[in-house]
Parts: sequence; C-alpha cells; structure tokens
Amino acid sequence: MKNWVLFLLFSPFSFCAQEVNYHLPIEQNITNEYDNDLLDASFFAKNRQALRDSMPNNSVAVIFSNPIRNRSNDINYEYHQDPNFYYLTGLREPHAAIIIYKEEQEFKGNLKTNEILFLQKKDKKNEVWAGKRIGIIGAKEELGLATAMENESFLMFDNEYSKFDKVLIFEPREDVTNTPEKGDLYGLLQSFKLKTQDLTTIDLHKLPHILASLRQIKTEEEIRLLRKAIYITCEAQIELMKALKPNMTEYQSEAIVEYIFKKNGAEYTGFPSIMGGGENTCIIHYNTNRKKLTEKNLLISDIGAEYHSYTADVTRTLPVSGKFSEEEKLIYSLVLKAQQAGIDSCKVGNKFWAPHDAATRVIAEGLLKLGIIKKRYHVQKYFMHGTSHYLGLDVHDAGLNNELELGNVITVEPGIYIPEGSDCDPKWWNIGIRIEDDILITPLGPEILSEKAPRTIEEIEAMMKEESNFHN
Repeated sequence: MKNWVLFLLFSPFSFCAQEVNYHLPIEQNITNEYDNDLLDASFFAKNRQALRDSMPNNSVAVIFSNPIRNRSNDINYEYHQDPNFYYLTGLREPHAAIIIYKEEQEFKGNLKTNEILFLQKKDKKNEVWAGKRIGIIGAKEELGLATAMENESFLMFDNEYSKFDKVLIFEPREDVTNTPEKGDLYGLLQSFKLKTQDLTTIDLHKLPHILASLRQIKTEEEIRLLRKAIYITCEAQIELMKALKPNMTEYQSEAIVEYIFKKNGAEYTGFPSIMGGGENTCIIHYNTNRKKLTEKNLLISDIGAEYHSYTADVTRTLPVSGKFSEEEKLIYSLVLKAQQAGIDSCKVGNKFWAPHDAATRVIAEGLLKLGIIKKRYHVQKYFMHGTSHYLGLDVHDAGLNNELELGNVITVEPGIYIPEGSDCDPKWWNIGIRIEDDILITPLGPEILSEKAPRTIEEIEAMMKEESNFHN
C-alpha cells in the first residue's frame, strides 16, 4: 500500500496558508462590490492541481455534480452544487462530471489533456425555463477548463479505466432520478458504473480523504469570502437584537435575519435558520420557527449567510424582554466562560477536539457548583453535542479532525440545554443557551471572525435597547 500520509503532508497546497495575510483590518476585507468578490478561474485550477499532486501515480479521479432534488410534484428545490465539485470547477450547473488525471493523457484526434469537464449542452428550449447554461465555450473562457465536452460525449467516451492503478470516485450522496434529457446526471452515473463494474481498482474512500485534507486549509481568497459571509451574519444578529420584542414570532425573527442576508448580497442561507424560543431553545437543530415569543422567553438565533458559496455560522442567545433573568445570567455566563476556554485552545498543533475538551471541563465544573448535576459525567445530559466543526463551502465543512493548522476556520459553540422535567430545580427548566463564533487559526493565535456580534450579557442588553429600522 502506498504511503498516503506522505502524499498529504507534503502536498504543496498544504503550505499555502502560511502565505495568507491573516490580519488585514476588517474594513479592507469587506466590500460592497459583489462581483469583485467572485473567485476567478485560477483559484479552481490551483485546486485541481493540488488534487492531482496528492493522487497516486497512474490514477484517475471522477467527480459528479449534485443531483437536482425534488420538492414536490414538478417543483424542485433551489439547486445547490456539490461543494467538492464546485471547489474543483467553479461550475454551478447540475448534470455534470469532471475527470482529473494524475498524468497527461493522449486520446484520438491528437487530444492531450489531464482533465475533462462534461456538462450540459446549450439548449435554447430548456434555457427559457431554467436559465442559461455556460456551455463548452463558457467552460473554457469563464472557468479556464481547456478541455470541455457535452454530456453525450461522456456516454460514448472510452476512458479505458482498466489501465489505471487507481480509479478514485466521489459520487453524489443520494439516489438521483432520471429526467427526459439525454446525458443527465443519472445517465452519466449509469454510464460510468457500466464501464467500471468489473474493475477491482475502484476506490471510494481516498478521494474524499484527499479533498478533506485540501479544503480544511483555507486560502486567502476563501478567507476573504468567509469574512464577508460572517460580517453579513453578524449584521443580521445585531439587527435582530435591536428589533426583538415580546409577542413577535420565531418566523418574524427569521424574516428579519434573512432580509439582512439578502440586503447585503448573500445568495442563500448556509442552512435552515434556527430560531428557537422558550422550550425550543432546548432543541439543538430546531427550525420549525412558528412559536409566538413571550417576555419570559429566551431566543436562540443560530444563523449563517452563504456568500459566493462560503457559509458563516454564528449563534447568539437573546432575552426576548431585553433583560436576562438571574438564572439565565448564571447559565449564560457559564457558557460564555466555556466558550472562551474553547477559543483559547484554538492554536496550531492542538488537537481538533481541544476546544471541546476545554469547554466541557468548564461546563461540568459550573453545573456541579450550581447543583444542576451531581457527577461530572452527568454534563452530557445538558451539553450533548460537539463544540467545533470546520467552516467553508459547507457549514459542517470537510476536514480530517486532526491537529489544528494555519488556515483552518472552525466554530466554537458550547451550549447548555435544560428541558422541562430535567432532574434539577425547576427554576432552571427551559433554559437553553448556545454561543457560537467562527475562529480563524493564525500564527498569532485564534482570531474571532464574528466578534462584531455582541456576545457578553452587558453588550447584548445594551444593543437590545437601541432602535431598529423594523420598529417603524
């Protein structure tokens, strides 16, 4: 077996983060020029080369786009490209595949290339309904892919997969449904499977591993986009603090946040906005968002704007009345102390789980002192999720969870959730608090990218006294 560790450790791409200018003032990173922030073709070309450098000799990688997902009847969900496919190509269209070769290949017709993109052909009839397609010329001119072909060519393309020592695959996670159009994603997958069904060189695991090792180190271009996404998200949290009042609903809170996203240029939410009030603060991934909020409620606002495919993830817990109760202050202060311990652990060389371990120790000790738990290991009753995940093209971005490295962007988000009926004094019931910030690992230590959004009790209560544009 080849030494995959050496391939990953000594890939030239793994050192690029050292050249990043981490500490530009925020104003220099946040612009209002939407198009100026777009990634250019060279970014995706560097990513393809980094993948190529990490592939074993005499290997080929085949990556497919995300499928179109049906919402109901003849209506589909808004399309979102597979992050790995976008990372390598910049293409946002469905029904596509790319083949990347370790070494340059020679084909009939004097074609020499180390990569081929297959995509939908231009079709005026379909484009009237679903929007313009980039086509072969666009793929070459806009995406910088020298070799592009229509999908029908993939169905007939003789790639001789059997001649490669390794065939690395990254398939869509879900089954896909056939469409009437020839050369759709279903057809590409079926064609590939028929051509490779008898091969013993197929490898479903190495390619995701390589891509995770590359994507967990953010380049300067990526950090710029993450700063923008996080800045927009913090603006939304601040506006919500100003606007939140008793008798509002969770969905009105959601509407305010997502208006600010769109107003500032975010294309999407990075994930369904979590707006949990009262008892819903104790449901970690709650997103029904229909409850009416009372002055006695807390509201967990766990949100992230997606900007040019890069996603923020920032959580604040707010008192609907504008003032935390004494019990809420005690729990909030404990979570904040745990979060700071986690952030302080975000240093190069520390284990990925170091922030979680640090936060858990603080929460366990605090809950013991408050009498909410009787044994340290009971902390899992009220803090049952991990503290950190990578952030990037996915809200839970690809990464290997090894030691923290320069250029990692991770979250630190401890929480305490005490639902009604818990084995403790009822005065703590229905208090759910989570605080989440986005952290860049730099040579000088952790940088809180989301520090613009107030997170102390005093800062939040002061911000909630300010007037909001939504009050009018």
